[in-house]
Amino acid sequence: MSFNKRVLQKAVHRAVDKAVEEAVEKAAEVLRQGGLVALPTETVYGLAADALNPEAVAKVFAVKGRPGNHPLIVHIGSAQEVGLWAQDIPEVAWKLAEAFWPGPLTLLLRRKPEVPAAIAGGHETLALRVPSHPLALAVLKAFNGGLVAPSANTFGRLSPTLAEHVRQDLQEKVDFILDDGPCRIGIESTIVDCTGPSPSIARPGGLPAEALAQVLGFLPPRSLQVAAPGCLHAHYAPRTPLLLEKPEALEACAKALCAQGKRVAVLHPHSMALPENAQWVCLPEALPQFAHTLYALLHALDKQPFDVLLMSLPEAEGLGSALQDRLVRAANAHF
Repeated sequence: MSFNKRVLQKAVHRAVDKAVEEAVEKAAEVLRQGGLVALPTETVYGLAADALNPEAVAKVFAVKGRPGNHPLIVHIGSAQEVGLWAQDIPEVAWKLAEAFWPGPLTLLLRRKPEVPAAIAGGHETLALRVPSHPLALAVLKAFNGGLVAPSANTFGRLSPTLAEHVRQDLQEKVDFILDDGPCRIGIESTIVDCTGPSPSIARPGGLPAEALAQVLGFLPPRSLQVAAPGCLHAHYAPRTPLLLEKPEALEACAKALCAQGKRVAVLHPHSMALPENAQWVCLPEALPQFAHTLYALLHALDKQPFDVLLMSLPEAEGLGSALQDRLVRAANAHF
């Protein structure tokens, strides 16, 4: 490599670093002023606001169209900040935080009385997590406080995994969008309820239950009784109706729908014989790639003239449990 080329590359890196620093500081300043910032995390893009600013939090609910009793996740910069937000923190919560933070794990804990009830949907519990995305962490550090950051989309719809998804959905309702390309994981965090006698999974997500089991010494059960973000019967839905069928029934179902005049997209890892009104859409077979691409693929299909999206659930292992959860809730929105 020539001297001039090395100098040029260093200059480019300095310019990029400076641009990133300026974007992070702008995001932090918007948040200090009570504005809304769409920022990338390793899971999905979040709609961030100052967690201790009631007007900013109310704006998040209003912009998303989110019910006031549906709790938000508070994002913090490190595990050392947990005590500022939660009380009666069990040892198992610290154990999980040490193992998986920063990362796609949200801990459900008992809210301190002085923490505003609005961010918890009026509940006595509070959802906390430390994201692992470097830009999210940089904004948290520059802001020097907690941020509510639910997915940056209209409530109940597909979560955004690209900044463009945020622009198309929320448009001018967001004061600043911090763009860092596609989110690495592509589905929301795993929520573990640590308020009971033993931890349980309130929402499966980007951290598989098997990873939790390695730290806990047992596979935590699912909990359907706790109030947690993203756990409504219908959620995460594309605008095009989603229909779930067993793999062996996909071809027959597609033919029946096409016979009714429907235009059908069949999402599956392997091609199949389909009628003229149906189109095969290739899904990654490996679960991490499946999760990484799912929302972006559904966003793209929503722009095409399909009447129905047809697919099967993946196996319930690893990220498959979270994918099953999202797809069932998405299908419930239409059928």
